Amino acid sequence: QVQLAESGGGSVQAGGSLRLSCAASGRTFSNYRMGWFRQGPGKEREFVADISRSGSNTYYADSVKGRFAISRDNVKNTVDLQMTSLKPEDTAVYYCAATPRWLITTTPKDYNYWGQGTQVTVSS
Repeated sequence: QVQLAESGGGSVQAGGSLRLSCAASGRTFSNYRMGWFRQGPGKEREFVADISRSGSNTYYADSVKGRFAISRDNVKNTVDLQMTSLKPEDTAVYYCAATPRWLITTTPKDYNYWGQGTQVTVSS
């Protein structure tokens, strides 16, 4: 089992920045790829960003590329999502998730463990 807990959400005006953090506990953190997903009102959960086990490779949804950055610390067992140039359409509940897969996957069902989510609201 891996337990995940997000923090850092909040309300911000368009163009602003937020940093989300996800703390992991349980099994060896570095054995898991980590991802960030989001779910807006009335929408399905969608992929945002992914980072490999070592942190050497990252992957982003086109909608956030160049604005968001994912990083991880395998000593502190955390994965962060730095969000800049935020837009109203970024408003959603953001979730971190863990998968034991070696290769990138953007499909929520491939992730075994999920946090409870943190709300991000961007006003225009």
